[in-house]
Amino acid sequence: MLLLGWSACSIVLATEPKRVVILHSFGPDVKPWSDYAQAIRAELNRQSRWPLETHEHSLVTARFSDENPEIPFVSYLDALFAKRQPDLIISIGAPAAAFVQRHRQRLFPKAPMLFTVVDQRRVQYSVLTDNDAVVAVAINYRAAFENILQVLPDTNHVAVVVGNSPIEKYWKEEIGREVHPLANRVSLTWYDGLSFEDILKHAATLPPRSAIFWELMVVDAAGVSHDEDKALARLYAVANAPIFTYTDAFFGREVVGGPHVPVLESGKKTAEVAVRILNGEKAGDIKTPPVGMGTPKFDWREIRRWNISESRLPAGSEIHFRSLTAWEQYRWQVLLVSAAILLQAGLIFWLLYEHRQRHRAEVMARNTMYELAQMNRLATAGELSASIAHEVNQPLSAMVANANAALNWLAASNIENARNSLKQIVSSGQRAGAIVINIRSMFSRTVQDRKPFDINETLKTVVSVVQIDLERNQIALEMQLDDVPAVAGNQVQLQQVILNLITNAIESMRAVIQPRVLRIRSALKQPDLLHVSIEDTGTGIDPSIASTVFKPLVTTKAGGMGMGLSICQSIITSHSGRIWVEPGSKRGSIFQFEIPVNASQAGGKAA
Repeated sequence: MLLLGWSACSIVLATEPKRVVILHSFGPDVKPWSDYAQAIRAELNRQSRWPLETHEHSLVTARFSDENPEIPFVSYLDALFAKRQPDLIISIGAPAAAFVQRHRQRLFPKAPMLFTVVDQRRVQYSVLTDNDAVVAVAINYRAAFENILQVLPDTNHVAVVVGNSPIEKYWKEEIGREVHPLANRVSLTWYDGLSFEDILKHAATLPPRSAIFWELMVVDAAGVSHDEDKALARLYAVANAPIFTYTDAFFGREVVGGPHVPVLESGKKTAEVAVRILNGEKAGDIKTPPVGMGTPKFDWREIRRWNISESRLPAGSEIHFRSLTAWEQYRWQVLLVSAAILLQAGLIFWLLYEHRQRHRAEVMARNTMYELAQMNRLATAGELSASIAHEVNQPLSAMVANANAALNWLAASNIENARNSLKQIVSSGQRAGAIVINIRSMFSRTVQDRKPFDINETLKTVVSVVQIDLERNQIALEMQLDDVPAVAGNQVQLQQVILNLITNAIESMRAVIQPRVLRIRSALKQPDLLHVSIEDTGTGIDPSIASTVFKPLVTTKAGGMGMGLSICQSIITSHSGRIWVEPGSKRGSIFQFEIPVNASQAGGKAA
């Protein structure tokens, strides 16, 4: 039962709210103390393990030197906390600390006290009790002024903004004492004897190489009270020199920067000490070193405005509010886009290069194909020279015989028969000339236009060229030539195709027994499509290579180059036609091609 009762009491005590009184020097909304108070409340609520009952009061009399107005305020606090003393009293600022120490015995004789946001010079350590703790700050005015001279080394004049209240007069004396060693480098102008309106006018016309140091502006020389936050904003709007201060609460809008008393660190330490006191630890036993000036920090916007080189800033300084460049903000995006553009550009250049190389290769291939075609024609001409000689010899022999007959008829004075013989001589000469012209054009390198010609006559001419080979190899010739219209194309090239196909057919039948038959047919398959087939009874083509015989370097001959049929396909394709091979009815092969009757419309000119 005792254990249960003790546990229940502990739970009740643990859940009972802790009463904390926060006493402001100048009001809960007056900078910079309001920022400190906000940081303290936030940290206290975060660190406290008890419910907190917070009371905040403002010592409005801190702006006056007369202590008589404090009497009603003291009576008010006495009545407010007469029945229950606070668990902790936190005074913010030196005026609040001095007020508590003056009226401690009457108001809070037993309540623990925590003095904070007060410079260590303002703490009356001689009157502190065992129930008092201090979280002081240490303001280093010399460091603040040396910071001005470091970032702006040409500065020779500093205007000090300070009011005319008792606390401000105190700080004027402290500033003058601490920065006295710098008197040979900089002169000071004090604003404590001016109204704030006159201060604004003076700050707008400061001489070159000047700076402004903001200390306090609680009450000006005209007796007007000011909200420091608004007063600083008005000064910033008209000042023609950069503004510096040691107060962290003003950083981020009007001041350049430098070493500051950190608000968050002071609030955190204050909350830590407060929690220790609320937890039962004796306040007088808690010793905390003063919160000194923090790491120098600067406003990048003010640095740019006053052309301050970043190299002049103290080592380790922090730069806030920097406007990042596009490169700093989007570095990875820029790198990725640049890489994509470079990759795309490289791909485009590579494609252009490949296109150019392909075009060059196509030109070289066409030239090579043309040269091979010419070589093929010349090689064929060598093989057919005997046939050409035989073919030409016939009209020549006829011409000789007719000439002798004409001489005999003339000797016999038979003029009419002699005339007939001479006509036959002329006809035979014309025939021989036509044969020579056709054979010469077949092996010519010149470019010819496509024009209409008789395909049947072309077939007959080629047959006449190979007639001797047909007789020598005992090959029977069967020609079935239908009445077809003239074909518009390159006659020499089509002669080459027909000659190659007939020559191949003759060669394929040399190794076979009788019968050896060469069948040549021409027909009109459609109103505008000519069909020519050349069938042999030779060895035929292996079905495994039947689909590739028209590709370059594919041959069925032991010593063949594999270009003849490829050239034939190229010529037929240039005439908008097609060429293919099929097995013969019994043996051998049937090579056939089709071309439009008006092939010139599809192909233009051919080489």
